[in-house]
Amino acid sequence: MTPPLPKPVLRVANCSGFYGDRLSAAKEMVEGGPIDFLTGDYLAELTLLILWKTQQRDTNGGYATTFLRQMEQVLGTCLDRGIKVVTNAGGLNPRALAAKMRELADALGLQAKIAHIEGDDVLARIPALQAKGEEFRHLDSGRTLAEAGVQPVAANAYLGAWGIVEALNSGADVVVCPRVTDASLVVGPTAWHFGWKQDDWDRLASAVVAGHILECGAQATGGNYSFFQEVPGLQNPGFPLAEMHGDGSFVVTKHEGTGGLVSVGTVTAQLLYEIGSERYMNPDVVARFDTIQLEQEGPDRVFVHGVKGEPAPDTTKVCINYLGGFRNSMSFVLTGLDIEEKAKLAEETLLAKIGGRERFDEVTVQLIRSEQENPETNELAGAVLRVTVKDRDQRKVGRAFSGAATEMALANYPGFYGTGRPGEGDSFGVYWPTLLKASEIDQVVVAPDGRQHHIPPVTSVAATPAIEPPRTHKAPVPSGPTVRVPLGRIAGARSGDKGGNANVGIWTRTHETYAWLASYLTVERFKELVSEARDLEVRRYELPNLRAINFVVVGLLGEGVASSTRQDAQAKSFGEYLRAKVVEMPAELLHG
Repeated sequence: MTPPLPKPVLRVANCSGFYGDRLSAAKEMVEGGPIDFLTGDYLAELTLLILWKTQQRDTNGGYATTFLRQMEQVLGTCLDRGIKVVTNAGGLNPRALAAKMRELADALGLQAKIAHIEGDDVLARIPALQAKGEEFRHLDSGRTLAEAGVQPVAANAYLGAWGIVEALNSGADVVVCPRVTDASLVVGPTAWHFGWKQDDWDRLASAVVAGHILECGAQATGGNYSFFQEVPGLQNPGFPLAEMHGDGSFVVTKHEGTGGLVSVGTVTAQLLYEIGSERYMNPDVVARFDTIQLEQEGPDRVFVHGVKGEPAPDTTKVCINYLGGFRNSMSFVLTGLDIEEKAKLAEETLLAKIGGRERFDEVTVQLIRSEQENPETNELAGAVLRVTVKDRDQRKVGRAFSGAATEMALANYPGFYGTGRPGEGDSFGVYWPTLLKASEIDQVVVAPDGRQHHIPPVTSVAATPAIEPPRTHKAPVPSGPTVRVPLGRIAGARSGDKGGNANVGIWTRTHETYAWLASYLTVERFKELVSEARDLEVRRYELPNLRAINFVVVGLLGEGVASSTRQDAQAKSFGEYLRAKVVEMPAELLHG
């Protein structure tokens, strides 16, 4: 008997953008309208370190526990409706989460087929791999892991979609993944449903784009959107879903009657989130972001098409984490007049009390100027001096540091008070991004019946096909009278962390505004506007098809989110900071 043809449209929904996202989202997506797959992204570089700490307390831990609570609400309905679930909530321990899922299904009286994937954890293999010539060079600094002389506590390779495909082939209702790429949660179900092959580069690349749009949940439906005033119901936006087609094209939408907005703008903003160049690498394909075409098909419906793909790279990214030591911070509020002199006195006094900068591995002092002239309230008269110390010896950064700051309370600058309480400090991890040959990854699918299936790496062709980005409308660069206004009056932005780097994508709504932006916002101009970037490497990438420019600021976040001393360690506000910068632009752009 010939098997039935796949549905012409596959509806893939998202219910989580991070570990801690809206708990009710799974139920909302399952009950709010028709879907075929429910996916959830729970992992980030920082999350893996958090899960490692959890696993140190409980060897059976290391996964996203909130996923179980969500499944308790929807598993029965998913089985009744034929909705399959694919998630990376397995984190560092997918086997344990799969076992917990079976216990949950049994407790609910349900017959659910649970599969899980292993093979991302390469920690124990690092010495052997180094002996074979793998150097685990840092993607930004170029240093080898051996040169750094550190001891990793976790090392997880980013797996691709074909393990998910095999798990679905084995009849799984739920696929529990470890550190697969975020996009793989969509690529796997779509490739399985339509029967795509490993060399269907364009279709796979388009599914990667879909996965990137969905991975952060409500960020694609108006969350964290620069023009948030245009988004209705932002207090509780609906989560996104993609209607996938067999040719790779798809429509981004959300369930009817939910809050939020799906527009070319909201989708563009999410496409720019945490990316680098126009060549977006995944283990299964390289998606060319300079070929993406967006069209507003209708209310809350954006059609995405034209995506081109290149053969899969022969390496995959590996997230290594190691313990960097301990850190502690104390903040002093400086009020009223003479802010700089007060800050200098406080800094010099504290450093003298704790033995000077040289006593610590690192000391960071930040003066955050937020005071107002002729303030209307007491709080509006204050600035903040934040002092952070790091050291491998916890005793140095503990009470010896925080207690010294407290001792200053009655014997320093006028109006002295601080925020927070003295403490012992916390351990912090350091992120080490690197690459590993894909051929060294042993990905294993454990089917619902317990049988194991080894997934061979994707084999690429030698030559990469030449890809021509679509021709875009080229408007002349506007001229004429200029005005000084914030850049955000004509441009939206989205920013985030890329390990120790930060990216900020900035985009416009019209061809005229983009023509001006592309000519104006050079690397040199960017550094003029953003003082923190002046001494750092800044990489610039144009995406004319999205009317966007992406900047990557190398090293802005130090050694990664977990160890960063910036107040905004994940660069979430970096884009809005850039939008607030006052620039001189043609006045006619404000009326476009």
